[in-house]
Amino acid sequence: MSRKGEHDYSATVVWTGNSGQGTKNYRAFSRDHEITCGNKPTIAGSADPAFLGNSSRYNPEELLLSSLSACHILWYLHLCADAGITVLNYIDSAKGRMVETKNGSGHFENVTLNPVVNIVPGDDSELAKSLHKKAHSYCFIANSVNFEVDCEPEIRTD
Repeated sequence: MSRKGEHDYSATVVWTGNSGQGTKNYRAFSRDHEITCGNKPTIAGSADPAFLGNSSRYNPEELLLSSLSACHILWYLHLCADAGITVLNYIDSAKGRMVETKNGSGHFENVTLNPVVNIVPGDDSELAKSLHKKAHSYCFIANSVNFEVDCEPEIRTD
């Protein structure tokens, strides 16, 4: 049970890639898995194709990048609404870099969010741009990672 100000989450991840030999060797199994959270639609997951994954499924690296972008947009929209900025459209083309280390593990070095935001003509473009910094400082996911998350917003009024 969560206390006020605490929020618990759960996810179930089921490996579906046993092709009959289990993990007998590194190439004997598929990396496919399914992610569910409650009664929500299932997310088809796999590894990145560089690690023998299925390119038609989401990989953990893409999901981490998507989580950072989604958290940022949700805070940004909230802050714009509070500040009287009317957002009409928002699209982010986020990019991230993960590097492998000598021991075979890896880590993200950085992520850059590239939101293009359309606001109502006459709204304060400078304020709209500055709210990205505040959204970043509030983002639960960005506050949970150990690498740099940059934001290079573009504000449009057309």
